[in-house]
Amino acid sequence: MDHGLKFSDPAAYSRVLRRAHELVISGVPRPEIPELLASSWRRSMALGISPDQHSPRHLHEVSEVLELRREHRLQQVMPALSELLADDSSDGRHLLVLTDAGGEILWRVGSAQVLRRADRLEFSEGADWSEAGIGTNAISEAVVTGRPVQLFSAEHLVRTHHEWACTAAPITDPSTGRLLGVLDVSGPLESLTADTLRMVRCAVSMAEALLRTSDAGTSLGAPSPGPVSRQSSRTGPAARPTSAVESLELLGDQPAAVFRNGSRVPLTLRRAEILALLDSRTQGWSAEELAYELHGDAGIAASIRTEMFRVRSLLGDAIASNPYRLDKGLAGRSDAGRVLRLLRGGNVAAALEAYRAPLLSRSGNMAVQLLRDRLDLALGAAVRASTDPALIIRWLSTDMGSADMQAVDALGKLVGRNDARYLSFSAGAAAAEAKLARGGT
Repeated sequence: MDHGLKFSDPAAYSRVLRRAHELVISGVPRPEIPELLASSWRRSMALGISPDQHSPRHLHEVSEVLELRREHRLQQVMPALSELLADDSSDGRHLLVLTDAGGEILWRVGSAQVLRRADRLEFSEGADWSEAGIGTNAISEAVVTGRPVQLFSAEHLVRTHHEWACTAAPITDPSTGRLLGVLDVSGPLESLTADTLRMVRCAVSMAEALLRTSDAGTSLGAPSPGPVSRQSSRTGPAARPTSAVESLELLGDQPAAVFRNGSRVPLTLRRAEILALLDSRTQGWSAEELAYELHGDAGIAASIRTEMFRVRSLLGDAIASNPYRLDKGLAGRSDAGRVLRLLRGGNVAAALEAYRAPLLSRSGNMAVQLLRDRLDLALGAAVRASTDPALIIRWLSTDMGSADMQAVDALGKLVGRNDARYLSFSAGAAAAEAKLARGGT
């Protein structure tokens, strides 16, 4: 059977599985339903679960679940898991669920529309999604096998679950190996992607790493001792800076975050590109928008959420979510933002002084290139409009302005076409323009 249909044509794949489901329930083995899965169906039915059953067993009221959460060890990692995998935006398609070791749902996060669909299945806090509670599903299989599991459509025993795809993986205590709970990502069939299982595994690894850090004596989310250095910026989500972010350095080829305690944390190029996009728009960006801007049609929102979790672990509350944006205290505090702010205030000379290098000069990303061009065009236009030969000469002396033929022409009108300064910059700009026309060779 072509399992690629699961992603390319989920409706067709579901139809095949539903036919196999009816046959296996009737006692006719089918290759589409592996024996281990069929065994789980038989165990579930022996426990009294019917394929036509709708409601799971409920172990606690929602109010009681709130108390259970406070005492549960996974309370420590739920915020990080939610940040990484949840999508509660208006058009979010999947549900993030975290259960205890027995399969009882303790947390769930999702959009209003997905929560409504889940409510119809009673896929909610306090419900028992073990084999005994509602039959074979990804959560129950993760509990039984101790391994990551993905169930699609009619791989579930209960027929009302056949419109869902579920991916689950166990979270274990890193000290004892004891099962703590199950992380599950569920949604309509079309919400499943080829990366879902990988993302769930990644999230579980992160959760267990956070628990291990907690065991070592570092409280999750607490500041790491001492100044933040290049090394400490890579120590993982639990190593937060000791003070708030003061500014972002995005100009040039060594981007960094600068903190109020004087520490400077280098940024990877990808994180710097994300921060440059956040810095460019006050209303923020969704994960889907950032994925497209950074990767085009191949972009995956889940990958962006992973990267944003790392960025927020590094910068703390300086980054807000839903949508992703810079906090008010950091908005406009980048060196690139300062250039634009000075220009808008009419201080062209100070803006030119502040514009020390191109925006993320090592980035070849198209969205960043557009932001880079915007800075060049804005500053170039302001310098030319100043009619100040000294400013124009300073602009033409920078890497960013060296090919600005309009600035060369403006300088020629001010100092004369026979002036040595005009002739020098005219020749240099022409050479740069010719090189660019040849493709930079």
